[in-house]
Amino acid sequence: MKTFNAKIMTNQSVSTRYWQITLDVSAIDMPVQPGQFFHIQCGDAWKNPLRRPLSVYHYNRELRTLEFLYLVKGTGTQQLTLKKKGDMLNLIGPLGQGFTLPEQGALLLVARGVGVATLHALAREARSENKRVHVIISARTPEDLLTVETLTHIGATVHTVTDEEETSSVESVRSLSEKLIREEGISAIYTCGSRRLSKLVQELADEYQLKGELATEAHMACGIGDCYACACTIRKGNQLKTVRVCTDGPVFPISQAVLQ
Repeated sequence: MKTFNAKIMTNQSVSTRYWQITLDVSAIDMPVQPGQFFHIQCGDAWKNPLRRPLSVYHYNRELRTLEFLYLVKGTGTQQLTLKKKGDMLNLIGPLGQGFTLPEQGALLLVARGVGVATLHALAREARSENKRVHVIISARTPEDLLTVETLTHIGATVHTVTDEEETSSVESVRSLSEKLIREEGISAIYTCGSRRLSKLVQELADEYQLKGELATEAHMACGIGDCYACACTIRKGNQLKTVRVCTDGPVFPISQAVLQ
């Protein structure tokens, strides 16, 4: 982990609600894992003193570039959209615990909304090891379906479901997931972006004895474990334990997740 400045290479809208930013991160000399995040100063530190945690979308080891896909929601991310090519951005990272890949078998990734950004990095890592990857992407509308072309380009098989098309219900996603588990040799399942889908993935991992991991989203203040603003509860054995998303996560075994 380190604090550093990175030069913006591109920062552009990819849909009505989402933007993608690419940074030159030659200043960092440490590995970046799928599932990790960076704590970013989005704009004026006086108006928005708190940083925003953005999950790694893509880290290019050779070019030393880092990409984030972000939802424009509050004043911080609105300020981030105003950043131009050549501007500098201050980051802390890489932070947190990342995903782990199975030794064998195919992967099933279940994402909702911008949660696909986190799982996109995992899909790239898995494909670089020539592992088969299936991705179910859920969104409100077809316009909100993110990274479909990119994931297809790297060799992942993408399945899309949307609220607008009435294909995104938990029952529909369960049916599709079970079909893939049975027919495609799925050995591990991962999720991010939706509590109802996380509960489904937890059930599927238990029922089919799959390796399962969840990338947790949380509001953060410091991002480095000092403030406990991102505390959450996990289950270890028969006990409940309070942990910090920023340091103990954001990736947890799906079996440990306490989902209401």
